[in-house]
Amino acid sequence: MACAGEKTGDVTMEGSFAVMLGQPAEGDPDESAAVICTADIAPRMFNRPQHLSRNNRSGRAPYLHEDVRGLCEFWRGRKKSNIDATLGRFVLVRRHVSTVASWSGPELMRDIGLTVCTDCALRLYARSPQGNDVGTMARILVTEAIAPGGLDRLRATGHDVDVQEGLSGDDLKSAIAGAHALIIRSATQVTKEVLACADSLIAVGRAGIGLDNVDVAAATESGVMVINAPQSNIISAAEHTMALLLAQARNVPQAHSALVDGRWERSKWEGVELADKTLGIVGLGRIGKLVADRARAFQMRIVAFDPFVSEDRAQQIGVELLSLEDLVAVSDFLTVHLPRTPETIGLINADLLATAKPSLRVINVARGGIVVEDDLAACISAGTIAGAALDVFDSEPCTDSPLFGLPEVVVTPHLGASTREAQDKAGDAIADMMMLALAGEFVPWAVNVDAAEADDNLRPYLGLAERLGRLFSSLAVHSPSSITFEVAGDIAVHDTRILGLAVLKGFFGRTSEEQVSFVNAPKLADSAGVALVEVKRSVSDEYINMLTVSSDDHTISGVLTGRSAQQRVVDIDGHGVDVPPAEHMLLISNDDRPGVIGTVGTVLGDAQVNIADMDVGRVDGEDSAVMLIATGSAVSDEVLNALRESPGITSVVALDG
Repeated sequence: MACAGEKTGDVTMEGSFAVMLGQPAEGDPDESAAVICTADIAPRMFNRPQHLSRNNRSGRAPYLHEDVRGLCEFWRGRKKSNIDATLGRFVLVRRHVSTVASWSGPELMRDIGLTVCTDCALRLYARSPQGNDVGTMARILVTEAIAPGGLDRLRATGHDVDVQEGLSGDDLKSAIAGAHALIIRSATQVTKEVLACADSLIAVGRAGIGLDNVDVAAATESGVMVINAPQSNIISAAEHTMALLLAQARNVPQAHSALVDGRWERSKWEGVELADKTLGIVGLGRIGKLVADRARAFQMRIVAFDPFVSEDRAQQIGVELLSLEDLVAVSDFLTVHLPRTPETIGLINADLLATAKPSLRVINVARGGIVVEDDLAACISAGTIAGAALDVFDSEPCTDSPLFGLPEVVVTPHLGASTREAQDKAGDAIADMMMLALAGEFVPWAVNVDAAEADDNLRPYLGLAERLGRLFSSLAVHSPSSITFEVAGDIAVHDTRILGLAVLKGFFGRTSEEQVSFVNAPKLADSAGVALVEVKRSVSDEYINMLTVSSDDHTISGVLTGRSAQQRVVDIDGHGVDVPPAEHMLLISNDDRPGVIGTVGTVLGDAQVNIADMDVGRVDGEDSAVMLIATGSAVSDEVLNALRESPGITSVVALDG
């Protein structure tokens, strides 16, 4: 685990804290080399009530700073001289691999009286209660211009933001090696070949909406999350749609060009009003709905084609749904708001345009290729449709098109998202999503997660589902061939697939050597031969909502209680209990007779293991019971064996939560 040029020395253990002193590299003026925390940070060393993994439930970096402070204070107490630590090159251990990253904490080091050295390093490794690496600084490769605010957000949490714009395909393959995240816009081509060179990649983030340049299927196969920023530019795109619609209706660019060339051509550039005209919207998504809202202010009739929007929803927003053929036939203006997919390429073609009125004007601010440009140019030239306004083209950058020579056509060079506000939103949004992905948390805008988004009704249950999956993994002696995940209660009416993915994430996250995400969890389950069976019941017997994970051998159930939605384990193997899930838990099966609980307390007390919470589960008519105990620290094998040998104890299982 040593850096290049660093010699390792002795390793000593103090509680759960490992210290490694190394000899300095040649020429290094300082005698300190490295500190490694291999597990939880020992509270007594820092005089803190709780260690990092207890405080940092979210898996985010801010709590790391306090632990660095504690590390430095500890060493300052051991040595009279200042401890030199690296801030520009802060090295951490990630899955037993050292990665060099930058850290935004020089001020912290100066505050506690430490000098800064560029050769020696401080190392820290910790794990969250869910088993994800936390506080680990990831290398984030950025290959296109992103708003500075987003990059600053990433740097502020300690990540190494590696900006390398304009990389060729081969250069990208080299640069992506060792990167944990990749942030792009529309130019970088993330192909299967590029992904094959990514040995540490967790997520690809597109600062925008379109993903034409990302092989999403290959990313999913590799377990790489693909994220976009679908709401960052929707206002800008909708406004640009209206700008082109108005420019086309009133011939604004053409009249401007004539006038600056010295021609006063009022009669030639007569336009049409928008009022009482029919606007056909192909794709009633986020942008399509915004365009409908704005067009309604111009007193336009709004019709739309979108097979994924219900009649009820369309009526709510004042839009009439039609088939694509009928929509084209009745529209005076046609605007496209669809992604570019194999199904949408060439959708607006000669055959479809042949059914249009001569007054039709086509607007495309979505993606090139959806409208067949040659067919559109031919129709305009023949006078079968009135004109067009395009911001996107089949091949970009585009400087030559049959549309460019037509006076009835208005064009712009893909400016739909080119506003200061949209760029700032895209940078901020993708930075926020990347931080969630790197922390192993749910990412709302991940496009290749095989489930619906977690809405406000389901999101509180994601953590509980993952916890139950993790506890169930400890409970199961052998990997089951199938896991049944039951959702009972009011939330069962929702699409709960994301909760099932959270169960798999927890189940495999406990033991997997690779970081488990919502993307690769199904792949890991498939490789392990574990099927997830989802069961839904609209009524829960005792609770408003309850989640249950089970197999042929074991079962565990949990709920959220109170205004703070506290997680509780309420049933385990058919025994009713009531204990908050914890990082360290014991499940003890015992004879239901006096003295057994006292015996367990004595054994744990003698071993200095604190009982944080405990409940006893009994079944009427049976002479056995279970104890579910949350402990303040991990229980050693020696203590576990002592419990198993105690009178009245039939089994003891250590659960890793």
